[in-house]
Amino acid sequence: MKHPKKVVKPKAKPANNKARSGKKQPTVGERIIEGLEQAVAWSRGEDVPVQVSLVRIPDVDVRKLRQRMGLSQTQFATKFGFPPATLRNWEQGRVRPNAPTRVLLAVIAKHPESVEDILSNPR
Repeated sequence: MKHPKKVVKPKAKPANNKARSGKKQPTVGERIIEGLEQAVAWSRGEDVPVQVSLVRIPDVDVRKLRQRMGLSQTQFATKFGFPPATLRNWEQGRVRPNAPTRVLLAVIAKHPESVEDILSNPR
């Protein structure tokens, strides 16, 4: 079983008040660089003030989902934009959907009409 993906976010710092502190506020670029430096330091095991959020990527039984919707493999694949061969590989356990695809499959499982609407009415 794969571990949940880790999202590294720098801890929020109180906003600098230019008038009170007399210091120049960092630019957006400087703040991005600082965040990246903190992320690299954290990944090396250094003690840095960062907040780590774990995101659990759901596992979806594609075959059960498809059957619950009453669709053939070809119908399901066509309806949601998956190559039929890829869908077969998922169902037969040869390949596991990647994280973004598992998120999409979870949305299809809970709100198929939303995904259908987006795919049929692109803007």
